[in-house]
Amino acid sequence: MITRKASVPFIFATIFLDSLGIGIIMPILPDLLRRFSTDIGFVSKYLGFFISSYALMQFIFSPILGTLSDRFGRRPILLASLFGAAFDYLIMAFAPNLLILFIGRVIAGMTGASFTVATAYMADISDDTNRSANFGMIGAAFGLGFIVGPALGGIIGHYGASTPFIAAAVLNLLNFAFGYFVLPESLATENRRRVEVRKMNPFSSLAKAFTTPGIAMFVWVYILLYLAGNVHPSVWTLYSELKFGWTPLQVGLSLACVGVTMALVQGWLIRIVMPMWGESKALVIGCLIETVSFIAFALATEGWMIYAIIIPGALAGIAGPAIQSIITKQTPADRQGEMQGSLVGLASITAIVAPLGYTMVFAKFSRPDAPLVFLGMPYMIAAAIAASSLIFLYAGRATTK
Repeated sequence: MITRKASVPFIFATIFLDSLGIGIIMPILPDLLRRFSTDIGFVSKYLGFFISSYALMQFIFSPILGTLSDRFGRRPILLASLFGAAFDYLIMAFAPNLLILFIGRVIAGMTGASFTVATAYMADISDDTNRSANFGMIGAAFGLGFIVGPALGGIIGHYGASTPFIAAAVLNLLNFAFGYFVLPESLATENRRRVEVRKMNPFSSLAKAFTTPGIAMFVWVYILLYLAGNVHPSVWTLYSELKFGWTPLQVGLSLACVGVTMALVQGWLIRIVMPMWGESKALVIGCLIETVSFIAFALATEGWMIYAIIIPGALAGIAGPAIQSIITKQTPADRQGEMQGSLVGLASITAIVAPLGYTMVFAKFSRPDAPLVFLGMPYMIAAAIAASSLIFLYAGRATTK
C-alpha cells in the first residue's frame, strides 16, 4: 500500500487539470478560430470538429492508456500525459494556422484520456477504510475543474485568447514537476500484466449494453439524454456571443454557474428528492425539466434570462443518476463492470457525434442570408431529443414497476 501523503493530492490535481482543460477552452475557442476567419459558418463548423476530435481521442485512448499503465505502471503514463498536455496547450496558444491548432486539440484529447489511469492509481492506493472518500475526491476534482475552467478561460481570456492556454500549460508543468519528484509508483511489479491488444479496442463492449434483457429501452434513454445534454458544450459560446453580445468573461461566468448549480443538484439535492420520488418518477421529471429548459434557452431574448433558466433547469440533472441507477439495478451482478464500461463508451460516442450536428445546425440557422435565422434552433432540436426519451420511458414503464 502506498502511504505517501502526496499521492492523493497529485491525483486530485491531475483530474482537476484534465477537467479544467475541457472547460478552459469553451469560452475562448471561437476567438481562436477567428484568427483564421470571422465567417460564422467557418467558426461554427470548425468548433464542432474541434470539440468532437477531443472526445474521439479520449474515447480511443482511454483503454489504450489504461492497458499501458497495467503493463508499465501508472506513474510513467501519468507523467507523460501531464507533460504532453502542457506541450499541447503551448501549441494551441501559438498555433500559426488551423492545422497546427487542430493537431494541438487532438493531442489534448489523447492526454486528457489519462483520467482512466488516474482513477486506476486511486484504486491502487485505496483500501476499505478510505476507498469511498478517495473516489469522492475524484468526482469533486472533476466538478471543480469544470467550474473553474470556464471562469478562468473567460477571466484571463480577456487579456488575449492565448493567455488561458499558457496558464494551463504552466499548471500542468508544475504538476508534472511535483509528480516527478514526489509521486511513487502505485502498481507493484508482480501485479503488472502483458499488453493485450484486444483490450485496447474501445468499441468492443458497446453492443453489449443492449443485450441484457429488459434494459435496451433504458439504454436508449441514456443515449438520448447525453445527446441532448451535449448541446451546451457545442454551441453555448457561439449562441451567447452572437445573440446577447457576451464577452468571453460573461460566457465563462455563465458556464461556471452551470457547473455550480449542477454540482449542488447532483451532490446534495438528489439525496433529498430521490428517496421522495423514486428513480422512475425522478427520471420522468428530469426529462421534462430538460425539455422545457432547452425550449426556454432557445427562446430567450435577453442575457439575464439565461441565468433565470440555469437555476431551475439544473434540476434536470436528476435524470442522469436516475437512469444509471435503473440500468444498474436490472443488470446482473456478474455483468456490472461490463455494463458500466459500455455506458461510458456510449456517452463518449454522443460527445463525438452531437457537437458536429449542433454546430452545423447553428451555422445553417445563423447566417444572415439563411431563409430562417433562428439562433436557438440547436436548443429546439435538443429539446425534441430530450422529449423523445419520454417515449422510450413509456415503452419500458412496465419493467420499472
